[in-house]
Amino acid sequence: MSAERNEEAGEEITVRDPVSAPDASGRPRRATRRFPLFTRDTARPEGGGRAAPGDAPAPARQWPILAVLFTVGLGLLLTAFDLFRLGTLLIGAALLAGAALRWLVPDVGMLAVRSRFTDIVTYGVLGLVITLLALMVQPKPWLEIPFLKDTLHFTVSG
Repeated sequence: MSAERNEEAGEEITVRDPVSAPDASGRPRRATRRFPLFTRDTARPEGGGRAAPGDAPAPARQWPILAVLFTVGLGLLLTAFDLFRLGTLLIGAALLAGAALRWLVPDVGMLAVRSRFTDIVTYGVLGLVITLLALMVQPKPWLEIPFLKDTLHFTVSG
């Protein structure tokens, strides 16, 4: 926050939003989440509040991110124990669940990284790609996409 001196009235005005200049009474003319080019702070992402009341213990307040991280960790553990397909499917499902949580739950705590739209698209696309790759992994893929084999054959032999 910056304090400016109002020379006419001889009083200090606290400017909370440098993008919106204050009116004659010292209040910002409009509320905005935008920041000037060089900032010292950033706005919290929408939905970045606590997922449980403030008097709840820390793990309960951050249950969405903990659920996603626990599931990803379990998927990595399964992958380390040579269950590659199952582990990567679990990782992809965890990211898809993170996208669904970000869409459906109003306050998801630290699962909110950027705007709601950006988080949903990022978690969703990564989850979908990891899930599809896990389904197509060799040997004996669970999902076969015919034109991919033709495309690979054409690019390698052509």
